Amino acid sequence: MNRKQLVILLALVVVIGGVGLFLRHRNEASWSSQDHGVGEKLLGAFDVNAVAQVQVRQSTNAVSLTRKNDIWVVRERNDYPANFSEISELLRKLADLKIVQSVKAGNSQRQRLQLAEPGAGTNSGTLVEFRDATQKPLKTLLLGKKHIRQGGGAPSPFGGDDGGFPDGRYVLIGNSESVAVVSDPLSNVEPKPEQWLDKDFFKIEKVKMMSRVSPDATNSWKISRESETNDWKLVDARPNEQIDAGKVSGVANGLSHPSFNDVLATATSDQSGLEKPNVLTFETFDAQVYTVKVGSKTNEENAYLTMSLSGEPPKTRVASKDEKPEDKEKLDKEFKDKTKAIEERFRQEKKYENWIYLVPKYTVDSVLKDRSQLMAEKKGAA
Repeated sequence: MNRKQLVILLALVVVIGGVGLFLRHRNEASWSSQDHGVGEKLLGAFDVNAVAQVQVRQSTNAVSLTRKNDIWVVRERNDYPANFSEISELLRKLADLKIVQSVKAGNSQRQRLQLAEPGAGTNSGTLVEFRDATQKPLKTLLLGKKHIRQGGGAPSPFGGDDGGFPDGRYVLIGNSESVAVVSDPLSNVEPKPEQWLDKDFFKIEKVKMMSRVSPDATNSWKISRESETNDWKLVDARPNEQIDAGKVSGVANGLSHPSFNDVLATATSDQSGLEKPNVLTFETFDAQVYTVKVGSKTNEENAYLTMSLSGEPPKTRVASKDEKPEDKEKLDKEFKDKTKAIEERFRQEKKYENWIYLVPKYTVDSVLKDRSQLMAEKKGAA
């Protein structure tokens, strides 16, 4: 290499280095780490007890959780009770959450971090607003992209999920110019009304009598037993009909722990199929009568269901013939405590009336058995 070529090569190195330095400084001008706020609480002074409404919005999806008469409800589901544990956990978490990194990001970087305002396209964030009982705004934050920790390497400021896992989230607080990074991905904060519903449900136990009235009369049936230890019998059994004890036991206990996925805000009979439903009636040994109506099934493998509850436990205890006087006080107390528990459960489960539920298909498949499916197989049958 001659002297002239060497000079040209050195000149190119200087030019390329200068361009790289310029681009680096320009990038740092729009994305630079800051110490401001690191270690401080994300929401500063935040009184969780003052919060009476939580709104979560992303694009066209939204959910509004409101406290009414000391009960949290989901407005998009006609004020169905909300899951208080989920809401209180979120409020406590945000009140204690601290900033682990603070960065100054320009508009283009915010787009890449999904911190655009809701409705601004695919890069829009999830807006969370907290208000008090007078609708006065308390705090507002915009949740962006989840922060991804790369396996074995340094995390990228713009995330990426190639072999990594979420360990935090990019957040904007109010009108702040800085983007905060927190150590919790806040994955459960989504604008899905069904996610925030209180999923406690009725439970049918100690069944004494159960019946199904089907739109197809040939599939209707009724079974009963004298006590919890007696065998089930088919009421009005036809000649040569013999029920299978194992099959019937599964049907009678089919709604001992039911669940639901969603509650319908509105639904017509045509939509739900509840105009001509399957009607299931359960009478328990505690003198409670559950009437469960099952409508049509949806494409999502759910079924429409309603429930009503009636009945009243006996107010007085009937003493047995061989009861000893010294046992009376103890037995009376046990009867009183049991009656109180039944009445409390009645008040709780009575609240599940007047709603149309979407329940998983498997919840009702276990009880919607045709009459022939309850019968024991005949000897010699294939």
